[in-house]
Amino acid sequence: MGSVIEASVERPYLCLRLDLDMTALGEFAIRYPATRLEAERLPVGIALNRTTPALLDAATRLVGLLDTPDDIEALAPLTIREILYRLLAGDRGATIRQMAHADSRLNQIARAIVWIRTHFREACPIEKLAEMAGMSRSTFHAHFKAITSMSPLEFRTHLRMHEAQRLIVGDAMDAASAGFSVGYGSPSQFSRDYTRIFGMPPARHAGRLRSIVEARSESQELASV
Repeated sequence: MGSVIEASVERPYLCLRLDLDMTALGEFAIRYPATRLEAERLPVGIALNRTTPALLDAATRLVGLLDTPDDIEALAPLTIREILYRLLAGDRGATIRQMAHADSRLNQIARAIVWIRTHFREACPIEKLAEMAGMSRSTFHAHFKAITSMSPLEFRTHLRMHEAQRLIVGDAMDAASAGFSVGYGSPSQFSRDYTRIFGMPPARHAGRLRSIVEARSESQELASV
């Protein structure tokens, strides 16, 4: 967040915000590897830097395209790519490069997360997920846990439990049927995992949730009388 503390009609506050195209940034990071000196610099999350003449020139030309809208489609993408290159080649290029690499790993893990969300009822072979993310098994496991704070199997278990909770409470399904519906072959294993996640067995937890919902409904009815 930020705030403008000094501006007027005569001297307006002008700024340019540009969302970084991480795909293009990643491409530049690969095509133009870091120098040894840049690699040794410790990147920081947020930094203020003086604008170089080359970067200012590119930003000015980008804004200037607003005066010639017919040129935007042809020239804006080229100018934006130039700005990304100038940022990567600047004093804080290490920070920008780290963002590109981090985003690449996030996208790789995201592909696996999407698959798990869609197929959480199925078996979850780590080798298949790692191949999907383009990583070794150990690297995939480490990055997945860093992003989600859970292992892939634990992530799948949470998805299963929340869907089972919805079936038990919303659809009045019994615990054994709900467990089978979300991929469990063993009712006892389902009950153990459910208790570990929610702190109590499925039937008791469902009864408690239904009581809360009924109490809220009664309160709303009384309030409307």
